[in-house]
Amino acid sequence: MSRLLILTLCAALAALGQIKFNVEQLVSFVKSSVRLKHQDEKVANYLKKVTLSEQLPPGRIEDLLASGMGPKTYDQLQSMVAATASLPPPKPTAAPTEQPVAQLIPPPSEAEQRKLIEELREYSLNYDKSLPDFLCTQVTRRFYDPSGLEYWVSADTITSKLSYFQHKEEKKVLFVNNQYKDIDWEKLGGASSTGEFGDMLREIFERDTRASFQWERWGTLRKKRTHVIRYQVEQSQSKWAIVYEKSMSIRPAYTGLIYADASNGMIMRVTLEALNMPASFPIQVARNQLDYDYTEIGGSTFLLPLRAEMRMREGRLLIRNDIEFRNYRKFGADTSITFDTPEPLASDLVNETPSKDVPKQPAPTGSVSRVIPKDSGIKPKKP
Repeated sequence: MSRLLILTLCAALAALGQIKFNVEQLVSFVKSSVRLKHQDEKVANYLKKVTLSEQLPPGRIEDLLASGMGPKTYDQLQSMVAATASLPPPKPTAAPTEQPVAQLIPPPSEAEQRKLIEELREYSLNYDKSLPDFLCTQVTRRFYDPSGLEYWVSADTITSKLSYFQHKEEKKVLFVNNQYKDIDWEKLGGASSTGEFGDMLREIFERDTRASFQWERWGTLRKKRTHVIRYQVEQSQSKWAIVYEKSMSIRPAYTGLIYADASNGMIMRVTLEALNMPASFPIQVARNQLDYDYTEIGGSTFLLPLRAEMRMREGRLLIRNDIEFRNYRKFGADTSITFDTPEPLASDLVNETPSKDVPKQPAPTGSVSRVIPKDSGIKPKKP
């Protein structure tokens, strides 16, 4: 069965009220708004809703000049400097740990890359055949942002019992926001995805998908060196279905990255990003990321889904699902096990580590110039 990405949106969302930021959150928000190319006036108006919990030093604004923020954003930040002058100074952030300079590791030869792709293909097409029967807890934390500025609001947290028996997956919702709900997953509504237990990988590597692959770089994920491989699937061969409100669906072209453990060729992460979404389709952005990690079940170790993230955009509305697969155990081993809602995974289990194989660039000496975009409308201060 093809993997589905399903979205059902509520007709209206609650308006955002006053927002509290510390200085680091404010800086991150401004950089994000520039990266996402949000209009200067809208960003400035949004900042008027923000209340800072600590003093905004003038130097932090100067550090943001090179980010490309607009003049209205700059003026609003200046007013926030004056408004927060009497607040406590921001807490110091921990200095980044220096990484030792390392020699570059050359990429695999073309022959080695071709062999690697074929080994990954065989692994992906047979992945689900090696899985045992198991139970686990699936926690889905759903967020939305009507502003389109990545200021996320929690929608709900769904805790489900996931059963995998004889290569078939079944989900049963148990709790919504820690309140008991005995309902079927299909009747839950909202944004959801499937395919984490084999379909996602298989659809990329099947011969008739005719995906193109290219070795891109070395990576480090969960302390393991990985091959990072770029792939692309044309629209005519796509099996990734995106369904909107159960009434409209498309199969877009898509691209993504595959992270494969360099020591054994097992896939640790796969990402998908839809390309060239039709203007007539409500969803304009769709991205998925799925992470795998080694897990023990019944005395044996398997590579199983650890976490997935799904992101979509309809107009300005952003949707995000953070999905975690926790507490794996053998199917039927203990019927008295309770299914609770664990805390989110630590960031070091999710984020890629900067590669140690790229030499560290030396810090600049002498004077440092900050580049200000021509059309920013911001004039640098005189020394």
